[in-house]
Amino acid sequence: MRTVLIISMLFFFSACVQKATPQTEEEKKFSYYPAGQLSPEKSGDGRNGDNYIYAPGIRFPIEAAPAYINSQVYGIGGLHGARGSLCDEKNYQYPWSDNYCEKRRWGMPLCPGGKGHQGVDIRTATCEKNKYYTVAVENGLITYIGKYTVKLRGDSGRTYRYLHMNSSSILVRSGQKVKRGERLGLVSNNMGSTKTSIHLHFDMKQTIKIDGKSKTVYVPPYTSLIDAYKRLLHGNP
Repeated sequence: MRTVLIISMLFFFSACVQKATPQTEEEKKFSYYPAGQLSPEKSGDGRNGDNYIYAPGIRFPIEAAPAYINSQVYGIGGLHGARGSLCDEKNYQYPWSDNYCEKRRWGMPLCPGGKGHQGVDIRTATCEKNKYYTVAVENGLITYIGKYTVKLRGDSGRTYRYLHMNSSSILVRSGQKVKRGERLGLVSNNMGSTKTSIHLHFDMKQTIKIDGKSKTVYVPPYTSLIDAYKRLLHGNP
């Protein structure tokens, strides 16, 4: 009985300590628009109301915070955005804004209209290329290495793509097993012969039911990344 009491007290003490852990400064600053609410509005129609976490428990794909999810194409300095520098400080601020389903030519069955951006774009802490590492979001196998792309098939069965990486910085090879949090390479503005903004395009593909049929599609990553980022900020990536 005494042993049971001691164990119970230890669990209670542990829970109290965890509950009392103060928020970090970055946690206090972090904010985000709802899933599916694209910004600016001219960037397209998002998948509103889908708050499902498709990839629970994944690690955030950028090694360290802060990071900023927002539109590259419609952000300041972007192809269809306000005039200015891609490095404008407004591009490096909270709140986050979803850009899954942003206007694109790709076929996307989960997006309104059936076309859209396959994932989300993530800016690193500063507008500096080849400085910030991408990491494996879960244990898995590297299935493809391209000019600026790494594909990871997680033990969960999901496939993740990391785009716009510096090809010379890629630390993994096709067929290699990786651990959650293992470095993959550096974020850049590499898009082959065409440059883009300094960011990581991250997307997730998995098999889900659509109209009663199993289909393998790009699923919304935004809510899963919010969940992962909160843990990263709190020191539990």
